[in-house]
Amino acid sequence: MRIVLQRVTRAEVRVDGEVIGKTGQGAVLLVGVEVGDTETDVDVAVAKISKLRFFPGVTPMDRTLAEVGGGCLVVSQFTLAGSVRKGNRPSFTLAEEPSRADALYRRFADGLAASGLTVSTGRFGAAMEVELVNDGPVTLLLRVRDGAVLGPEQP
Repeated sequence: MRIVLQRVTRAEVRVDGEVIGKTGQGAVLLVGVEVGDTETDVDVAVAKISKLRFFPGVTPMDRTLAEVGGGCLVVSQFTLAGSVRKGNRPSFTLAEEPSRADALYRRFADGLAASGLTVSTGRFGAAMEVELVNDGPVTLLLRVRDGAVLGPEQP
């Protein structure tokens, strides 16, 4: 599972010109579900994000989403599972099949809400426009596999 986390002052997602999800101060979470991802991986990602200190307080990265009253805009993005290693056209063979990916994506959003965060979402499988104002800018990549958070050096 790959999640791009962007700290934002505001963000919204539109489908066919209609705003379907938005947040003020908080985070945009672009979620890519890969073949082999599990419910445990989702739960680990939720726990990590709900406790992650990426807002300024006494230090530049000192407070959590909950501590700043921040919300989450969760958007499915299968292209995070894409590979551009070979050729000139991305390959998406690592992306989970849609029904399984949707179930894990929904579990992720529901888990964040269950942790007490305000959550809005995009629409799985839709062509979406995401507009955001990145705060900082702060952008982090979270990778979870086999129930563990991976470091940047791990494949």
